[in-house]
Amino acid sequence: MNRVHKNFSRRARVATGGAVLAVVALAGFGAVSANASAPATASAAGSVVAPARATTTSTHLTTDAAAKTAQAALDAAEKENQRVTVAVVDRNGNTIVTLRGDGAGPQSYESAERKAFTAVAWNAPTSQLAERLEQAPNLKDIPGTLFLAGGVPVTADRAPIAGIGVAGAPSGALDEKYAQAGADALAR
Repeated sequence: MNRVHKNFSRRARVATGGAVLAVVALAGFGAVSANASAPATASAAGSVVAPARATTTSTHLTTDAAAKTAQAALDAAEKENQRVTVAVVDRNGNTIVTLRGDGAGPQSYESAERKAFTAVAWNAPTSQLAERLEQAPNLKDIPGTLFLAGGVPVTADRAPIAGIGVAGAPSGALDEKYAQAGADALAR
């Protein structure tokens, strides 16, 4: 091998090395380009397309509808000079929108989210769920829940699709009244 190396001039060795590097670079670029232009429908090795009978479709509240709902609840509270926070969560308990009214207490943010989550999880107003604690006090131990009045579910075809929670008014009954005002705004 040394003999072959010695027979090439320095210029020939540089040119040969440059050509080899160019080929390697082009091959790598071609592989990247081929992957980038691959059809989006190509599936990964071993993946399976689930048949329609193995899937379900769910209904969700749009962001616009959630914002309208939250604003209507906040407006109802502000009309009565109450300082509250309103949260709207989706069917899975993920927050879609939260509005904190001027002067709402710091605890109201998390409380509103937890009331909304509780309402959608059980598809019932949280005031009714609070009454259930008498028979099943361990319900309060479920993470993310808050069994205080102020949360109402939103349904479509009798299935829960969202929850509205309000916190910060002097009573749960007022919180729930404002949450219901938000839910009622969906019908308008």
